[in-house]
Amino acid sequence: MPVRQPESAGFSLTELLITIVIVAILAAIAVPSYREFVAGQRIKTASFDIMAVLTLARSEAIKRNTDISITPAAGGWASGWAVAASGAAALNQQNALPGITITCAGGCPDPVTYTANGRLDAAVNPFQISSAASTQVRCITIDLSGRPNARAGGC
Repeated sequence: MPVRQPESAGFSLTELLITIVIVAILAAIAVPSYREFVAGQRIKTASFDIMAVLTLARSEAIKRNTDISITPAAGGWASGWAVAASGAAALNQQNALPGITITCAGGCPDPVTYTANGRLDAAVNPFQISSAASTQVRCITIDLSGRPNARAGGC
């Protein structure tokens, strides 16, 4: 009768170490790309939030036939904002946007006010949204009719 070899019940130490090294190399390659991806998504989310609040304020101004203002928080636009009608309670509030920088050429407006016809009461410089963790930049402009427009790239 032939002699039977014992069956292998698991991995050898060498196989386990090689697998760990391969996983570590792949993780080292993937982590910087993932950080850039997350930072880019934060920029897109912040630009969407600003677009949404500008659209909300414009539509509420038309619907209520009154002025609606978007006022930045004490630390600036990246610290959040509040939307309110003249002499009324806040309609909407936004908390701070961590890791995001919002700048405007010539200074950011304080506040942005839509009149009853849906137009701005004064010209508004474009908002530029960026992050120190990403090379991506988004720009939000507001046209003469009061509609906000977003695009990738600087202002």
